[in-house]
Amino acid sequence: MDLRLLRYFVAVAEELHFGRAATRLHIRQPPLSRAIRNLETDLGVTLFDRTPAGVALTPAGAVLLDEARALLEHAARTRTRLTALSGPAVLTLGVLGDGDSGGRTPHLVDAFRRRHPRVEVRVREADLTDPTCGLAAGRVDVALTRGPFDETGLRVATLGTDPVAALLRADDPLAVRSRLALADLSARRWFRFPDGTDARWQSYWNGGEPRTGPLVRAVTECRQAVLWNGTVGLAPLDHVPAEGLVLVPLTDLPPSPRVVACAKGEQRAYVRSFVALTEATLREP
Repeated sequence: MDLRLLRYFVAVAEELHFGRAATRLHIRQPPLSRAIRNLETDLGVTLFDRTPAGVALTPAGAVLLDEARALLEHAARTRTRLTALSGPAVLTLGVLGDGDSGGRTPHLVDAFRRRHPRVEVRVREADLTDPTCGLAAGRVDVALTRGPFDETGLRVATLGTDPVAALLRADDPLAVRSRLALADLSARRWFRFPDGTDARWQSYWNGGEPRTGPLVRAVTECRQAVLWNGTVGLAPLDHVPAEGLVLVPLTDLPPSPRVVACAKGEQRAYVRSFVALTEATLREP
């Protein structure tokens, strides 16, 4: 029996309300409702009497609640014993040095700590020359980053997308425009990434064209290249520009995806759990 479905069932049974249970589980209500119906279909019984005011356990549901609690407790004890045998588990998380995930990262932290209190999480911040944050090189277990980049050998899930803008000096003649196209920037010098940077990533952030201009590796260097040298470049529209800089939306570049990624063959349960919790917690509705 799927332990995930049992956790969902216990949450609904204890809250007696799908909305409150979904909040507690950090998921949306429709997937939770579907999961409970799938469980009822699998077992061939009705677990809840549903009313506009909420839900109530059926006799079958009351029996399953006792059994589910016992099964989940046994599973937790088993996981604890196996973890103790294998030594302390460590998850290395790679993050891109360009901001957090809409302020919702604390919710992910809370959810993961509740499920895996014995797993130590180590965070490695990557610069803009490695969009996989060390994942492709095997230096991290999971990456919270943005695309596009070469996904060979990786499992990549999109959490949301961010429109992209041109980053300009505030006194640039183009800074007064409400919108820009890439063609408006074609004659300008751009900040760009060093040779060896992921080709898809570099092409996207250079607007699909070869560019000339200073090399950068970090967000601060991008901003300083524009501020000091009058170069131009691209940045997510929701970034807050430094004083003296402005962001002007671009009309002809697809948005940049925010993603969570791990190796395709990843087998460690706590790593797969981190990815699943990230999708449930940080994915846009």
